[in-house]
Amino acid sequence: MLKCLENFAGYNSFVRNKWNSFQVEGWGGFVLKEKFKLIKLALREWHQIHSQNLPAKILSLKHRISNLDLKGESKVLLDAEVEDLYGFTEELFSLARLNTSISWQQ
Repeated sequence: MLKCLENFAGYNSFVRNKWNSFQVEGWGGFVLKEKFKLIKLALREWHQIHSQNLPAKILSLKHRISNLDLKGESKVLLDAEVEDLYGFTEELFSLARLNTSISWQQ
């Protein structure tokens, strides 16, 4: 498991719900081993869905920020556009940290 996965929204509830949904019969050690196998597969799928193509998402956010910056140079941005700019910047840094963390751990 990559440590950075817990930075994704909904990760903790996903793991908790999946873990509780697995119904394995047998003695304690066997149940634990099988649940770990199942959660590993579920996390692999979840990771592919949620972190797929991070570099493209980062590039898209950079373009959005650049467009708003260019627009702001020629005229005053609306309040909604300023909020979007801050939100895009925050999301960009968040995705960049996740991408770096994933690359570092792999």
